[in-house]
Amino acid sequence: MAATSVPADVPDPDALSEAFHVYEVEITDDGVRYYGEPLTVRDEVVRRLAPTFRQAGYRVTMNYETGEFVLVATERSTSIDGVPWLNLLLFFVTAATTLFAGSQWYGLPVVENPLLLLQAWPFAVSVLGVLAVHELGHYALSRRHEVQATLPYFIPIPNVLGTLGAVIRMKDNIPSRAALFDIGVAGPLAGVGATVVVTVIGLSLDPISVGEVSLVADLELGFPLLIQAIAALMGEPLHYSDPGLMVNPVLVGGWVGAFVTFLNLLPVGQLDGAHVARAVVGDHIGTVQRVVPLALFGLAGYLYVFADGRGAFLWALWGVLTLVFGLAGGATTVDESPVGWKRQAVAVLTLVVGALCFAPVPIALTG
Repeated sequence: MAATSVPADVPDPDALSEAFHVYEVEITDDGVRYYGEPLTVRDEVVRRLAPTFRQAGYRVTMNYETGEFVLVATERSTSIDGVPWLNLLLFFVTAATTLFAGSQWYGLPVVENPLLLLQAWPFAVSVLGVLAVHELGHYALSRRHEVQATLPYFIPIPNVLGTLGAVIRMKDNIPSRAALFDIGVAGPLAGVGATVVVTVIGLSLDPISVGEVSLVADLELGFPLLIQAIAALMGEPLHYSDPGLMVNPVLVGGWVGAFVTFLNLLPVGQLDGAHVARAVVGDHIGTVQRVVPLALFGLAGYLYVFADGRGAFLWALWGVLTLVFGLAGGATTVDESPVGWKRQAVAVLTLVVGALCFAPVPIALTG
């Protein structure tokens, strides 16, 4: 249905006139579409009009379709709409792939007896646990700031960890830089808390024999300062003089948590670090983002020259990825008011946490 009037519960076209001239309105099953001409730049249109739509219970995005600009208003809801089947499916598939990965760390002959997969549950719980806590940190703060967000989507893959991590997707306009900061910082801080817990548990468990481990026997994990410090405080080793012993696979969950925390705190694109940096430094985030790939390429070059190339490919790859992430753009907020000194202090703490989670060579082949 095309019209120039709208139902009473959605913003009237005249209420948008400060930033968008509406010449047609379409009511659809998904919401309301306003066709017209922007009176300022695209991001500024959304920033100016988002409070009007939010007050009416809608979120707004701006698209360019078949030669026309259109504001798309959809109803907001922070509740879970029905059973999240895709989230559940991905979780159970990822649970299966992490169980299989764990079986390799434990050296279980699962080909001969598939039921032995279940014995790898400590590894799967540790890896999935730190990832889940990280993402649920984001989700909880999204709910607190009344920002629509999905439940975590786990990413299964048949590698030595069984997963590429997990993500949530925000489906709403971010109301303020303070909200962006809180949502961005919650994941890494929650995740590093889970990392500490899993690391302590992993170090408390007995080491295992690598005599029958095939796929992971030639892997060497580089532990960051955070895990090294915990091991030193507990008086537990991270490496053994006996080549037939290795740390308990549960500790790998702690390594995953630290590695994921560091990567997510890189201030580029839609990564957590970019949300935190964008909230603190505002439009200067562009300068910050340009430095990150250069630093990663520099690290890759250093490792290639001075460390026999160990870890060089990984950081070169992440240098390329951060270039792509930067081109994709970052989050924007409706209210551009600066964050206060308390959040700035938390940002500094988060930077320290990220540094403690860094390992120059996080993983390498020894065979």
